[in-house]
This record gives sequence, structure tokens and C-alpha cells, in this order.
Amino acid sequence: MIIARAKELGEDPINLSRRYCEEFNQDMVYLHCLPPSVEPRVSDHMTQIVDMIKQIIDNEYAYSVEGDVYFNVDKFPEYGRLSGRKLEDNRAGERVAVDSRKKNPADFALWKSAKEGEPFWESPWGPGRPGWHIECSAMSAAYLGYSFDIHGGGMDLVFPHHENEIAQSCAACRQSNISYWIHNGFVTIDSEKMSKSLGNFFTIRQVIELYHPLALRLFLLATHYRSPINYSDAQLESASERIFYIYQTLHDCEDVLRQHEVTALKDSIPPNIMEEINKFQNVFVESMSDDLHTTVVLAALSDPLKTINDLLHTCKGKKQALRVESLTALEKMIRNALEVLGLMPTSYTNEPKEYEKSDAIRKELAAVGIALMDSPDGTTTWRPAHTSRASRAVAVFNLIYVKKMNRHVVIFLKELSLLI
Repeated sequence: MIIARAKELGEDPINLSRRYCEEFNQDMVYLHCLPPSVEPRVSDHMTQIVDMIKQIIDNEYAYSVEGDVYFNVDKFPEYGRLSGRKLEDNRAGERVAVDSRKKNPADFALWKSAKEGEPFWESPWGPGRPGWHIECSAMSAAYLGYSFDIHGGGMDLVFPHHENEIAQSCAACRQSNISYWIHNGFVTIDSEKMSKSLGNFFTIRQVIELYHPLALRLFLLATHYRSPINYSDAQLESASERIFYIYQTLHDCEDVLRQHEVTALKDSIPPNIMEEINKFQNVFVESMSDDLHTTVVLAALSDPLKTINDLLHTCKGKKQALRVESLTALEKMIRNALEVLGLMPTSYTNEPKEYEKSDAIRKELAAVGIALMDSPDGTTTWRPAHTSRASRAVAVFNLIYVKKMNRHVVIFLKELSLLI
């Protein structure tokens, strides 16, 4: 696929793949995904790949034919143990072209002989390039060994990719083992898998031009990772409203707590607040320990967020004993949970904040129907506000995210018309 795309663009395949990797990494920054400790590249690990293929051949699980090397699936009785498929279920020509040189139509390539116009490397079997599956086995073995805890990917990789990984890794080392295989569901549109071939494909960049990146992350976390998730504007709008509510609650809470000296706070927390905190923490640990059920955790945030807003804005809440202590404990609990979910930054800037000037600007904008939301990482976004002066306001807007000082600065009001 990369080779074909590189030919279309007239670009070197290696350079193209590096550019795609850089773009992907930038998207992951937008979504607050932690970077991996190691990002190995196939082109940098050709020695390990060739060595593994040689080991598989030496163990009599593979054979070479005219510069190609194929894995002999008949030599591996456990083939199909991950997907549950049987060899007789595989139909020749369904996924790859029929090759009469193969001993079994299901045999898959470990090494492909060089073709004109394609990148190649030298090997004991002649110039060529590795097959798709062997790359992952060789690189994971190089950094993690033949046995490690978790291996993941999309549900479409169960067969043939992960099935073939198991076969070739075990053929190279019989002690090879993965403790847990995890596979995520597809993103669908109108119940169809999102893909370029169906013409229903769009990028993360296109989505975050319209929605806050953390709204997109919240949308994804709101469905269990193993389940398919149906993309819709309505659900993104709902996620956007939800992240606005969460951050506005934390912002309002911070405003109140800033007015009190932390050193003057008492150590005690009201029993009802302590009970709510313990309840949420128990749900959090149980749900995240049970196959990362983020959906349950996000739903469980509703009660403590409501309690904070009651303490902040209701007459009864404002009079409650140990109000500040309660707000402090609840805010800390929510922030900790959001950090685990990747919905909070791990560091804060030390820039001085001009609160009086900021509040004045907010009041002016609120008067014409614009409410600002400050996220804890310094991002600011907005939405229409319901006020007497702007009850008929309609805001037409586009959001542009600009990278600056390792933060997103939202240039809002790029295009704004107010009809009052």
C-alpha cells in the first residue's frame, strides 16, 4: 500500500512512510496519547528480520522458492488457535493471488523477491523485502523478547496478521507466548467500517478543526474499546458539551478554591462526601481492572461533578459545613481520574494569569451570547450562551488549533456572525 502510494506521488517509499509516521505522532499529541518508549522501523531492523527467517527455515517451518520464502502452515498444527479458523476454511485466492509454487495455498510470505521499482535489501535468498507479518515478530522479539504480556491491534488483524505472527514466532522459538491479546472495534459510519475504499473516510485533523481534541478523545472513551463505535456529528456534539461541562466545573471550582488559603483548610471531610469519593474510587478501580471499562468510569463521574456544582452554585451548597474541604477533595479525585483517562495534562504552565482582565473579557462576551471554556491545559474554546441580550443569537464559527509553547491555542471567532 505504501509502495503503491509512493509511486502515485513520485516519492521514495521510505521517506513517505516516515512522513506518515510523523503525521500520526502529531495526531496522537493532539489526542493526549502518551508516546511509546520505542518506535522501531522495519527499514532499521532488516538484520533481525533476516535472522528470524533463517531460524524458521533451520527449524524446518519454512521453504524458499525462486527468491521467495514461505511459511509452511502444515508444519504448525496450532495454526488458527487465536482466530478459531481451520485451514480447510481458508479459500485459495481469497486474500492473495494463487501461487502454484506454494505447498499449501495458505502458506504466507516471510520474504518477497525484489520487483522492479520497489525497495529491496540483500538476503541469503537474493534481493527482496520482508513479508508483512514477519516484521512485527522480529521487532517485538528484539525489544520485548519472545514472551511478553500484551499484544494489541484492530479486530481485523486477528486473521491473518496476528495468527501468522503466532505461527512464525513459535517456529523461531517454541517458548514464544503472548499472555493477553486485545483487539479494538472499528469506527463505523452508518454501521459501515470507515475506510478509504468506501469513501466514508476522514482524518483526525478534519475532526479537530470542528471539535476540541479532548472532545474526540472523550467520544472514543465513551465506548468500550472492543466494541464498534458509530461516528456521528450528534455524538461528537454530545461529547463536546460533556467536556465543556467537566472543564467548566473544574474551572469554577478552581476560582472558589483560589480565594482560600490551602494551609488554613481542616483535615476533615464530611462523611457524605467521603462516602461519595470512596464509591467513585471503587467503581474506578473495578471498572478499569475489568478490561478497561472506561464507559462505566465516565458515567460514574456524573455524581461527583453534580455535587461540586451544587456546592458552588446552590444556596444550600454554599452554606454547607466544610464546603471548601469538600470541593478540594472532590476536585482532586476528578483530576486524578481524568489524568488516568488522558483527559488532563500531566504538567501545568507557570505563566502569570491576569484574572481581572480575563474576567472582564468574559463578561463582555457573555453579554453578547458567548461563553468561554478554559480547559486545565490552557486551551480555551467557546459556545453560544443563553442570555437575555442574546437569546436569539446564532453563532457561526470555525475553530483552528495552533501549536504554540507545547499547547493548543484556540483561535476562536475566525468566522462569527451574531444575529440579534
